[in-house]
Amino acid sequence: MMSSKYTLILGSAVLAAAVSLTPVFASDDFSPYGTATVDMKEYPVTNAVFDANYQDPNDLNLLYAFVNNTRVPLKGHMIVVTHGPELRAFAKENYVKYQAIVDRMAELAEEGVEFRMCRNALLAAGYAPDDFHGFITVVPAGFPELAYLQAQGYKYINPLPYSPLDVRYLDQPHLRK
Repeated sequence: MMSSKYTLILGSAVLAAAVSLTPVFASDDFSPYGTATVDMKEYPVTNAVFDANYQDPNDLNLLYAFVNNTRVPLKGHMIVVTHGPELRAFAKENYVKYQAIVDRMAELAEEGVEFRMCRNALLAAGYAPDDFHGFITVVPAGFPELAYLQAQGYKYINPLPYSPLDVRYLDQPHLRK
């Protein structure tokens, strides 16, 4: 059994170790540029076109979030132009495999988001226009469609399939709650 003197010394050592492990970023030495400002503003109504070209159809889940996070504050007309390997998720024959994704895209379509698909890409992939769900509009070509919409004033958005979700914890895993 330890005496209270040794318990006090051991307790002090544990406390000192815990204090030395406090996040270093709490010090002003690690924030030489101050703290970020917040500029929460209303955006003017803005139309946007999303360039979707994903290797993995599952990345359409990120597209769903990007479109939702853009359409709400911009309040304008949103169009998704799809012209890559992700187009197979929209094929009726793959509905069972990609049902959750397709249902989310159909939900966006019900909210007014248009989905346009490159005819060149779908033909290159071995599909015909009638192989796709009813909320898809087939257009002659993806890149010209993007240029056409930009000429009409749509703002171009290229939502790369990288999510910022939880990236803080890659560098600071001890901060995860």
